[in-house]
Amino acid sequence: MASSIVKVGAALAGGGLLGVGFKLDQEVKADLTLHAPSLPWSHAGALDSLDHRSIRRGYEVYKQVCAACHSMQYLAYRNLVGVTHTEDESKALAEEEQFLDGPAEDGEMFMRPGKLSDYFPKPFANEAAAAYANNGAIPPDLSFIALGRHGGENYIYHLLNGYCDAPAGVNMQEGQHFNPYFPGGAISMAAPLYNEIIEYEDGTPATQSQLTKDVCTFLVWAASPEHDMRKKMWIKVAGVFSGMIIFSYYMKRHKWSMIKTRRLVYTPRPS
Repeated sequence: MASSIVKVGAALAGGGLLGVGFKLDQEVKADLTLHAPSLPWSHAGALDSLDHRSIRRGYEVYKQVCAACHSMQYLAYRNLVGVTHTEDESKALAEEEQFLDGPAEDGEMFMRPGKLSDYFPKPFANEAAAAYANNGAIPPDLSFIALGRHGGENYIYHLLNGYCDAPAGVNMQEGQHFNPYFPGGAISMAAPLYNEIIEYEDGTPATQSQLTKDVCTFLVWAASPEHDMRKKMWIKVAGVFSGMIIFSYYMKRHKWSMIKTRRLVYTPRPS
């Protein structure tokens, strides 16, 4: 019995030492990846909504810059109505693109102008074509990128603004660029944004930080189109529950006050 206890204790101690050694090994390893710090986004508060003007400008950035390589296959033109554009504006944007449809009466497929029900067009026919055009790297779809990356819009913002020269001792392969916010540091996408790469319709100065902020806001909305409605519902639910708590407290005091304050007196029966 005593030997069994000794063996179990030795096993536990050995496992603990291995765990401590592994943790120390992880701590001392050099890591070129930086954690994206949080930024004071205008929509970050519990009662704050998305900036819809920024969402519209972010769509301009996506359409004129990002759409050349990245798809947004889960976003349709109808999703823009009432958020960034009017219905007529959204129809005009859709009609600028050509979509394959059919078959027609003669059995042939044909190209037609886009409609509100159409989803954003893909820049490449398939993944093989995307990889061939980007040195073997397939650009990710941006529909849910703000939710699919740790750090969300903070990660995207710092990634787009974080390109720099590789530190000494880090060798980059041909076609790769150094970005400390990208896992591993080596990213195939060149810096996509710089000052005045586009002109905003509303005349906002198109600085690199402004472009990045707007496209991040657009991607947050694309990933969570219910963002504003969710916060409105939270306000309503909080108001209802606050009223219920006050009413419950009143009823508790009203119904239980006699029971909690009464005194029971035991009177023995006469023998």
